[in-house]
Amino acid sequence: MAKPFSGLQRNVIADQMIDEELDVLVIGGGITGAGILLDATVRGMNAGLIEMQDFAGGTSSRSTKLVHGGLRYLKQFEMKIVAEVGKERAIVYENAPHVTTPEWMLLPIFKGGTFGKLSTSAGLALYDRLADVKRKERRRMLNRAETIRKEPLIRQRGLKGGGYYVEYKTDDARLTLEVIKEAVYRGGKAVNYMMAEELLYEEGRVKGVRVKDLLSGERKNIKAKKIVNAAGPWVDEVREMDHSKKGMHLFLTKGVHLVFDQSRFPLQQAVYFDTPFEDNRMMFAIPRDGKTYVGTTDTQYAKDPIDPRMTEEDRDYIIDSTNYMFPGLKLKPEYVESSWAGVRPLIHEEGKDPSEISRKDEVFISDSGLITIAGGKLTGYRKMAERVVDIAAEQFKEEGYRTFPGTETEHITLSGGDVGGGKGFETYLENKVQQGIKIGFTAEEAGKLADRYGSNVSRIYEIAQTMGEEAKFHNLSLEVFVSLVYGIEEEMVATPIDYFNRRTSALYFDIDWVRKWKEPVIAYMAKRFNWTDKQKDFHRDVLEKELHDAVVPLKKK
Repeated sequence: MAKPFSGLQRNVIADQMIDEELDVLVIGGGITGAGILLDATVRGMNAGLIEMQDFAGGTSSRSTKLVHGGLRYLKQFEMKIVAEVGKERAIVYENAPHVTTPEWMLLPIFKGGTFGKLSTSAGLALYDRLADVKRKERRRMLNRAETIRKEPLIRQRGLKGGGYYVEYKTDDARLTLEVIKEAVYRGGKAVNYMMAEELLYEEGRVKGVRVKDLLSGERKNIKAKKIVNAAGPWVDEVREMDHSKKGMHLFLTKGVHLVFDQSRFPLQQAVYFDTPFEDNRMMFAIPRDGKTYVGTTDTQYAKDPIDPRMTEEDRDYIIDSTNYMFPGLKLKPEYVESSWAGVRPLIHEEGKDPSEISRKDEVFISDSGLITIAGGKLTGYRKMAERVVDIAAEQFKEEGYRTFPGTETEHITLSGGDVGGGKGFETYLENKVQQGIKIGFTAEEAGKLADRYGSNVSRIYEIAQTMGEEAKFHNLSLEVFVSLVYGIEEEMVATPIDYFNRRTSALYFDIDWVRKWKEPVIAYMAKRFNWTDKQKDFHRDVLEKELHDAVVPLKKK
């Protein structure tokens, strides 16, 4: 039986979308598009999604990897946003505890710094109330000695104390993937590497998309009653196809993060800190899986958003900021193990000052009926999806097509999230680790797999028990083999970089692991997908370029 989200079945799934008129077709497979696909599918709409890269291949795998609360909006007195974002953060956590983890954040307070002790205490307390933060996660104020104990590496000169509050750490790419998988399990359809080349019209109304399969080169038409443009940094390109780019347009900025091994940067506590350059910028330093990552930058970006890169300026800015806040580290450029750069699609209105850039989401409906959503944040993806699908549902009602119910996604556990909620996840992990050890994994391997896949680890273990003996014939460890097979058969892995980046995050957080396993992984995929030598070389070259770009910066001009 064909699996509805298998990389081996991409063409079959694409043909299913072509053979019928969809209710809704979403252009864009980042977190926003994923949320729209899930919401529309849950309401009973026949919905599909196309993504020109891999799912989460753009901004949605290149964030600071935090499901933020709305703390920053207190500065602008955006109380409604603070309340909404804080509550959405709690929903994301409960619906997918395996990809979202509470992370205590230290906000050091310095003499003459951005935050004063009184204002920080009052702001965090107000945030706790507005965002309905759980009692055990409410802010605490620390004195100087307590702040140093939390993070001994921190700069001590001028230190007055700190605020201590909870953010939520996430794997942004896997969160996006779990949303799409849940939609697919419920009847939605999604295909990666499928680019929208042209919009199709009937009597002046947009009714379909001419797509190109970037892996096969084939072109096909997909028809739908409603087309939703959720293409992130490319929404204006889709609007240009529709001849409706006017009024507001995108303003792109680039954010870069650097990864260091804990032996170089032994951070024990996540820290949110001022840069030393009096540019009103702040950075996060966050420990993760034996590494520490630091970012982000915020610079205007006018190049092609498909391939943003770390530059020497970006690298030096982050290293200088980090060495200032953690003066004992003495980080050097050669200590950077990996990096990533992402593009933020912000919104600018014609005629307004460039300083009035909006970080909120906006929905545009063109004369042809194209529904575009732009801007916004990962944390608010579910509410953004709700707003878009509400519009489509209202239009369907007015057109006499069908009446669809309101959203139900607040209470839907995402794929892999059936682990007993946030309270039950730790116990679930312990049980699954013991089960994995009995199958033949080490405790570390079983813990990594259960943490990454949540309740879907049961399928991983099933693969190990039924196919695990094949691993050695492909020169793969059992852990790599089962996650690769699962990725291909259940998560539409179509290329090696899909597996090494969006499915495992290894390109960023275990780059030596990628180097170790790249050749046997490519060889196994070549066999499963029947690649020619030319195709195999192409995918190897793509992976090698990603490895190079993660470490080697663009030189200063």
